[in-house]
Amino acid sequence: MITKHSSLLPQISLCAAMTLWASSFVAMKYAIVAFSPMLVVFCRMAIASLVLLTQWHRIELKKIPRAHWKTFAFLVLCEPCLLFIFEAHALKYTSASQAGMICSIVPIFVAVGSYLLYKEKQPRIVWTGFITAIGGVALLSMKSIATETAPNPLLGNFFEMMAMLSATGYILTAKRLCASYSAFTLTALQAWIGTLFFFPILLLSGETIPTNVQPEAVMAILYLGTAVSFGAYLFYNYGLRHVPAAQASAYGNLIPVIALGLGHIILSETLTVLQYAACVFVLAGVWMSQRRTSPKTTENLPTETQRRSAIQEQ
Repeated sequence: MITKHSSLLPQISLCAAMTLWASSFVAMKYAIVAFSPMLVVFCRMAIASLVLLTQWHRIELKKIPRAHWKTFAFLVLCEPCLLFIFEAHALKYTSASQAGMICSIVPIFVAVGSYLLYKEKQPRIVWTGFITAIGGVALLSMKSIATETAPNPLLGNFFEMMAMLSATGYILTAKRLCASYSAFTLTALQAWIGTLFFFPILLLSGETIPTNVQPEAVMAILYLGTAVSFGAYLFYNYGLRHVPAAQASAYGNLIPVIALGLGHIILSETLTVLQYAACVFVLAGVWMSQRRTSPKTTENLPTETQRRSAIQEQ
């Protein structure tokens, strides 16, 4: 019985991570109403860093060889640094529902990246799925209607696409690390280096804290820093130590579904009929990309570690 429950923990952890990441789109919409995207991102990383200090005894910084620091630097550059910058600006211009839907194409980007970097052969259906999903994203963006909460959805969706490319770089890099380091170590380095990265940018930008602070915006930032930047990454990094990469990437399909539901329930967001059709194209493309005919998928990427971390998308 203990073994059975233990075997479910990675799956439960991945589901929890996806739920938290999906909710981050809604929380970010609340936060950027009162604060600038850069201030939100810095506060998010700083809060996560403070929370992680309470887990100092679980973090293994002394065991990191010098050769791994370059890999860690690129990992953190991709996520949280670039991903959070792009995503914060994306949600300034587009809806949480559309951003969540675009997030679902990460597994396809990972498959393409694996082909380009590791020469992994992908079945033809993966490329068909890639074209279908990208076409769905284009249709979703082109048919978007500007609203008060999504003033420029085409630009916002472009930023979200760039965020997902950053997440892909994170996933493809982290698979070299997560077999060697604990979830706490990976999560802590992301938060601490991310905080150091955003602090000088925040100072140079001349950002100021608004005088009239909305309680909802403050709560949203606290939620992003604790539940998402700390909790989601911890859950995800733990799950990836015990679940094959190809299987773990499939959990990302939960994000658009949950994001659509939360966007409708909490933010009263709606999509047009044509946009819902575009969502079907995106999800169909993702589904096709995972109908692999060969068992040699990212599950065995690359042989020196066969693990990765990822995401997803702080």
